[in-house]
Amino acid sequence: MIRADFNTIISKMSKILYGYAYRILENQQEAEDAVQETFLKLWKMNEKLENYDSVEALSKTMLKNYCIDQIRKRKSNTYENITDSQFMKVPDATPQELLERAETAMILRRIIEQLPILQREVINLRDIQGLSYDEISERSGQSVNNIRVILSRARKSVREEYIRQRDEDGRA
Repeated sequence: MIRADFNTIISKMSKILYGYAYRILENQQEAEDAVQETFLKLWKMNEKLENYDSVEALSKTMLKNYCIDQIRKRKSNTYENITDSQFMKVPDATPQELLERAETAMILRRIIEQLPILQREVINLRDIQGLSYDEISERSGQSVNNIRVILSRARKSVREEYIRQRDEDGRA
């Protein structure tokens, strides 16, 4: 691919990709960086681009994957940042109850971290950050109904794994 062809691709797709990245990342600088990284990857692919039916579809996929990676980096500490106090809001709790709640918080964080990425992101956005289904739908590009299904499956997985671990530990 010659530079002129690449410039045509860039001029044709830069606004579309920026809008797509901005909807995902909700940050102007990060969206601009994502588009730039996508174009850089496309340029490095050079001759291989001819093997793809749609460079636009390829670039959107590359951009989406880059954005998801950025969100993962941003959110990687989310579960560690859940303060134990969020699980311990019980008036007049005994030290034993506080300890049990702290253990539960730790177990739940570990279980959530092991969920598939989409389930992990949806449960984080809904149950931890408190976003609405519409807001999650906008961020993820999934329909509201699909978000509800994903969240339901994530919660079920967390519940089942928690019960399994609790039963293995001999707790009643």
